[in-house]
Amino acid sequence: MDDKMTSGEIARKAGVSQKAVRLYDEKGLLKPTDYSEGNYRLYDKEALQVLEKIVALKQIGFSLEEIRDNLKAGEAQDIEEALRMQLAAMEEKRYRIDMVIDAIKRTLARKDEGLDWDDVAGIVQSVAMDQTADLNHWKYIKHNAGEDWYVQVFRSLDFAEGGKVLDLGCGFSKLWRNNWDIIPGGTKIYAYDVRGSWADDFEKFLDENKDKLPQGVDINLTFADLEKDQAWEKIAKEKTYDRIIMHYVYSELKNPEAVIAKASEVLGKGGYLSVNGPDVASWDLYFRDAMKEAGINAPFIDEMIKEQEAKRDSFRAVAGRYFANIEVIDLPGMFRYENAEDIIDKMKDMYDGQAKFFASNGQRLKDYFDSKADENGDIFVATFGRFLHCSK
Repeated sequence: MDDKMTSGEIARKAGVSQKAVRLYDEKGLLKPTDYSEGNYRLYDKEALQVLEKIVALKQIGFSLEEIRDNLKAGEAQDIEEALRMQLAAMEEKRYRIDMVIDAIKRTLARKDEGLDWDDVAGIVQSVAMDQTADLNHWKYIKHNAGEDWYVQVFRSLDFAEGGKVLDLGCGFSKLWRNNWDIIPGGTKIYAYDVRGSWADDFEKFLDENKDKLPQGVDINLTFADLEKDQAWEKIAKEKTYDRIIMHYVYSELKNPEAVIAKASEVLGKGGYLSVNGPDVASWDLYFRDAMKEAGINAPFIDEMIKEQEAKRDSFRAVAGRYFANIEVIDLPGMFRYENAEDIIDKMKDMYDGQAKFFASNGQRLKDYFDSKADENGDIFVATFGRFLHCSK
């Protein structure tokens, strides 16, 4: 019995409380090696090693249930894989915490404007929007098999040396960040957005990288609400612009037509407004055609496309009231998915609320997408992003 330890002794050696040792026993993680004549729990050196493992796993964030499963798997358990999974989970928690911290800081930065409880709701909305944008961007990077999207968009705008550009709702500004070194010399860029947006981050980036811009390029960032007259009074001081960019902001405006109308007033001769308002998503078209080819009934996709078509027609009618010419610009994209399950997950993300459809057609969907895989098992999908170049 000399080599056996009581619960108090093993707890001291592992640096935990006796209460924790009893809890691990109740949860089935750490069983006594033996019992004394007085029916006290006794533990040996192997039990101490198990307890030390429990403490270590708990310290890095594993739940007691996860620790129990890990212990049951014994040495056969893939420790590296378990740690990688835990790392991913902890990074996700940190990411969400960082998002909340950032949203609160951005809200507090506007304290001079006066804060109320509506701003708390705004924090929640901001976090949700930022997380969605980040998630979509992460998925884009993971599956993109083509050229950098913002390089394509930049090229399509055909900027000229010495031009004047008005960027409405500039946000994180990947259009500029990803093309920093090739902005034509002498270009003057006037970027606008509101405080509490990703433009806050662009402000820091701009301050740190302004001296790395090509010769004569100047980017002026202004924080102002595009739906208020004060913003347009400042915009109008520069008279006219060769390019007006209104990307990924249309749906966030309360009165988008008013902004388009004001933009038309400051557009210079020979210039155009580049905007991507409501349109039919190329992914919906792809999945609609895929389901028809597979012989799978998916009426919800047709309904979604019909709704998108109505919004597209309404949007183009608005643009047509202020611009004589509207040119449709489609930029190609290519995405790679490693297997059928991968692209089915993409469908599930897009068509939330269709659990019954996926449960009923799971095998047929897998068989169909498996048939589209190349010799390496990869599935490639060609898409496009649509912009309108509107001129007078």
